Amino acid sequence: MVQARGVSVTSVDAMVEGVHFRLQAGWATPAEVGHRAMAGALSDLAAMGADPGEAYLVLGLPSGFGEERALELARAAAALARQSATVIAGGDVVRAPVLIVSVTAVGWADRAEELVGRDGARPGDLVGVTGRLGGAGGGLALMEGRATSTPANRALLERARRPRPRLAEGHALAAAGVHAMIDLSDGIATDAAHIARASGVELRVEVSSLPLEPGLAELCAELGEDPWRLAAGAGEDYELCFCAPPDARARVEEAVRALGEVDVTWIGEVAEGQPGALLVERGQQVRLEGFEHRW
Repeated sequence: MVQARGVSVTSVDAMVEGVHFRLQAGWATPAEVGHRAMAGALSDLAAMGADPGEAYLVLGLPSGFGEERALELARAAAALARQSATVIAGGDVVRAPVLIVSVTAVGWADRAEELVGRDGARPGDLVGVTGRLGGAGGGLALMEGRATSTPANRALLERARRPRPRLAEGHALAAAGVHAMIDLSDGIATDAAHIARASGVELRVEVSSLPLEPGLAELCAELGEDPWRLAAGAGEDYELCFCAPPDARARVEEAVRALGEVDVTWIGEVAEGQPGALLVERGQQVRLEGFEHRW
């Protein structure tokens, strides 16, 4: 039984072996898969500013996966749920050709006005992000063997394997008066465009302003790639991108800083124009796509 509050929001997120992760040495353990699946669903609640409530976990287990590994996965998902004040209220276990983990997360607010959507950005708003970007993309490069693991970049693996949903930050940003918000699961090149199209505006992002995860610049030097390309296009950082009026700038910064986890970086502005995201580098438009779901 669940005791309802005024307004509920729901996120359904699925991860499939061979598409979102690989269960092999150097990639992901069952525990890391469970953590990532729960984090992805909870991150969607964070992007609305909702209070976490319940989660429902469905496991599709392939032949030979084994009870011990299934429990390892479920326990890691449950551990993140507890840390996030989320109750796993149910779920299911079925056979599947590959490992599939699906999490349905439900969040709550007392009034609809307390929640933030993607459709409220207005011309003149500032565009900001929480935390630092590119960590998950850098971690993926290390897991794929495209770059060399060093003490300077080893933390990138942690960002890729154990992302943190920004629930407290999302709630604080909503209370501080941001107009629109989204979590960065597909990369800011894609996710900023989701806000832009939902709001009917243009989001102009200065890529040189993107806050980079420590160690990313050195890794990208080895790859021969501009760091901002991973920061803007790789995805799965699960930070928050938001649009706020200029007069809320100080209030937004203080609301996030007071939580003591991450800071806010201002990376662009909202303008009238063709709905979409415009990435610029020192005044010149640059082309980049984040992850797009295609079937």
